[in-house]
Amino acid sequence: MESTDFPAIRHSFASQGFLKGMGARLTDLRQGHCIIEMPFSDTVSQQHGFFHGGAVGALADSAGGYAAMTVVADDTDVVTLEYKINFLRPASGDRLGAEATMLRAGRSVVVTRIDVWVIDDHRRMHCAAIQQSIMPAPRQRVRA
Repeated sequence: MESTDFPAIRHSFASQGFLKGMGARLTDLRQGHCIIEMPFSDTVSQQHGFFHGGAVGALADSAGGYAAMTVVADDTDVVTLEYKINFLRPASGDRLGAEATMLRAGRSVVVTRIDVWVIDDHRRMHCAAIQQSIMPAPRQRVRA
């Protein structure tokens, strides 16, 4: 892709009610790279006061998907085939950030690596590591 502003990706992100509901923001988008952040809230918490593992996984999955979308054809979407998540520490903090990097882009599979960081009082602590396989897919019409 020649463009670096990725309008289709930005439109896709803005259309995601799930991410919007979690308060997620797309903070960095470059060729093969994406960062999405979200603040801590009751919506994304679990019973011990940490970010819920499902919220961590969803944020990471989305960041990886968008990093993959930067390296596929403009008329192509992506779908996750699988991901493996390792939780490294409780995600306790003010904000969560998922930083995705494309490792390899093949014809049928894109592999990404996502590191999830929790930020608390300006300290950044690595709380999860994810590796993901993504399949390019024809762009689908969005339901109204």
